Amino acid sequence: MLKIIRGLLTALGLVIGSGVAWWISSVLKYNSIVLIPVYQDLIIYITCGIIFAVILFISSKRLMTLTVMLTTQIELKLQEIPINDMVFGALGLIVGLLIAYLISSPINQITPSWVSILLTTLIYMLLGYLGISIAVKRREEFNRLVSFRKSHKDKATAEEYRSQPKILDTSVIIDGRIFDICKTGFIEGPLIIPDFVLEELRHIADSSDILKRNRGRRGLDILNRIQKELDIPVVIYENDINGITEVDSKLLKTAQNLNGKVITNDYNLNKVAEVQRVAVLNINELANAVKPVVLPGEEMEVQIIKDGKETGQGVAYLDDGTMIVVDGGKKHVGETIGVLVTSVLQTAAGRMIFAKPKTMDKVG
Repeated sequence: MLKIIRGLLTALGLVIGSGVAWWISSVLKYNSIVLIPVYQDLIIYITCGIIFAVILFISSKRLMTLTVMLTTQIELKLQEIPINDMVFGALGLIVGLLIAYLISSPINQITPSWVSILLTTLIYMLLGYLGISIAVKRREEFNRLVSFRKSHKDKATAEEYRSQPKILDTSVIIDGRIFDICKTGFIEGPLIIPDFVLEELRHIADSSDILKRNRGRRGLDILNRIQKELDIPVVIYENDINGITEVDSKLLKTAQNLNGKVITNDYNLNKVAEVQRVAVLNINELANAVKPVVLPGEEMEVQIIKDGKETGQGVAYLDDGTMIVVDGGKKHVGETIGVLVTSVLQTAAGRMIFAKPKTMDKVG
């Protein structure tokens, strides 16, 4: 390949030499100058051809090296330019050159000719540059103009409202409430199950501890139900995180890589995710949010189930499992009494209501 290129450059040297020889001969004839009495033109052509051919042959390696370096630099610069800028720049250049052609047509009639050539060249360069510059700088306005919709009721594309992936952790799968939440349609897919979470579930399901084994099998059953009974995409994510062994850290890293949200009911994982700025959907917080609102001063009837931790306290529960601590309710264990809410304590782990007996009379 190198020999072919050197041969082509040598041939190019002959052509350039012939052009130079023609110019020299024309000048000599025009001025009636005779340098060589016999075969002057032939000698000039041969001499110039050989000189330029030898020059290009000798410098061919250097020329090829410079050409490769130049094309490499141009390629690297072009790679840094966004494709949108390149497209709009090309369109702007075409428009600028078309305008320059229209403007330069009457200018070509100007004499002397070198003035028209100079003006035409300047016009082409100026309008070509302006076409590229304006097209690139105003591309956002052009995009908005093209995508403008007369009706605000047009349906948005699926890409614009594509939901974020939801990554499930082990605890929320074992918990089981994720199935019912997905069934209601409040959570959109896709649901991502990392392979290390699935492996942890399998490990728990194979545990010698019967309680752990049951919890692991419950989690696997929940996953099977989600895949078979719900119309929501479930993806097993098999890209393990190298260099990280702790499951929670892998989970958060996966969420960052996929730009997704972690669904969990693990309080500690929730806090770590907040520090790492990873979005989390906490099932416990959702459950607390949908519980009926209880305000201080409200009255209700509850059944005192057991003694409280503090002296004289009794403990009752609402239907949703919210614990009510009744001050002075110890002596009413087993009874249903009317109570007056004094305060409500809301935490990420749950909600606790404090109350006192409304009346000492037995209600039912």
